Amino acid sequence: MYVARIPNRGSPPAILLRESYREGGKVKNRTLANLSHWPEHKVDALARTLKGLPPKPELGEAFEITRSLPHGHVAAVLGTARALGIEQLIDPAPSRRRDLVCAMLVAQVIAPGSKLAFARALRTETATSSLGELLGVASCDEDDLYAAMDWALQRKEAIENTLAARHLSNGTLVLYDVSSAAFDGHTCPLGKIGHPRDGVKGRLQIVYGLLCSPAGVPIAIEVFEGNTADPKTLAAQIATLKTRFGLARVCLVGDRGMLTSARITDELRPAQLDWISALRAPQIKALVATGALQLSLFDEQDLVEIASPDFPGERLVCCHNPALADERTRKRGELLAATEKDLAKIAAATRRPQRPLRGRDNIALRVGKVINHYKMAKHFTLDITDEAFTFTRNHHDIAAEAALDGIYVLRTSLPTDTLTDDDVVLRYKSLATSNGSSAASTANWTCGPSGIGWPTGCAPTCFCACCPTTSAGT
Repeated sequence: MYVARIPNRGSPPAILLRESYREGGKVKNRTLANLSHWPEHKVDALARTLKGLPPKPELGEAFEITRSLPHGHVAAVLGTARALGIEQLIDPAPSRRRDLVCAMLVAQVIAPGSKLAFARALRTETATSSLGELLGVASCDEDDLYAAMDWALQRKEAIENTLAARHLSNGTLVLYDVSSAAFDGHTCPLGKIGHPRDGVKGRLQIVYGLLCSPAGVPIAIEVFEGNTADPKTLAAQIATLKTRFGLARVCLVGDRGMLTSARITDELRPAQLDWISALRAPQIKALVATGALQLSLFDEQDLVEIASPDFPGERLVCCHNPALADERTRKRGELLAATEKDLAKIAAATRRPQRPLRGRDNIALRVGKVINHYKMAKHFTLDITDEAFTFTRNHHDIAAEAALDGIYVLRTSLPTDTLTDDDVVLRYKSLATSNGSSAASTANWTCGPSGIGWPTGCAPTCFCACCPTTSAGT
């Protein structure tokens, strides 16, 4: 007996169980059954049995899986790193230390953790991915990782100089911002209690400043003591740009807490650096009070440039964001209501018949906790005596602050020929993503006469589509 497949023109073939026999010296065939309705695997099993072959094994039974390590995410991240030339950037010469550093970089993307946990994840016996096998570092331990980090620290300046040569040039913008990171332990000489920019309070921390190119490429990082104020980190960055990177003229973009008037006067101007920053709220109020900034300008437009004798040689780009104005109005209303609710409880405590709250100091202490919590002291008039407490809203100050909702003023030393008002705003907004990460920026330089506002022979970098020298990341 055998299984025959008979073609059936446009229809599926007929599958028949047949038998061969001899009659009068001739070989004949007869059909025993029609198997066309059988599933394919059942037909194949019968055919193999009739041929004397063993049953065809299932695919899952054909292999014995002894171990399977996740590989796809490792291949994606490591492949991207190699396409970006990260290994050559760390060190042109291949070495085990370079492979360890590269492995730690990949691990920070796919599975961040401690060095001890990472060392276990690389070992052959306890591996959690194919990373250790791909880079040939499966036999390392945590001491090897720390030694590789010390080696990479010695190459820090060389790596940063290479990045600066690739992505920075005279006349370019440089984004700079500061953040902090809390950590465990008490032996780090830089660990101090300071302003927790990462939101972790009450722990030792370090402060770090990150320099980025206009395209968002991190160029250099500097670590400071945990109680270092943002403006105090600026001098080190100026020295890096001017001395180590050898840039004669750049424009530094920083927030208003970083590039203060004092830092601009004492550090940026003497170093012949340009800047883009923003004014603080009291400075904006002063502009309105002197008439330099008239709020009626925003009746028909949301972006206007003004000048003020208080900021000689600078352009002031004034912006009005209606969405931001609505958000600040909503938030102020909620904070005022929450403050009033808590203050009313204190006032009621001074009037209760049993054990009323007494003493000017005791009342002031409780009031201070509420006022400091919501930061609304400027919007209330408080009257505290030994036996009573009353409060009212300061409607004049509230209205004055509300008039400036959604308004912010950017300051820059760059001329209009070099950077338009719209691009000044876009460049400053790009700082929102430079805090400890990449600084994305989509603004473009506008074409202007070569060298305007710049030293002789030093023209601003141009990113216009009309320029044949345009290249991403330069």
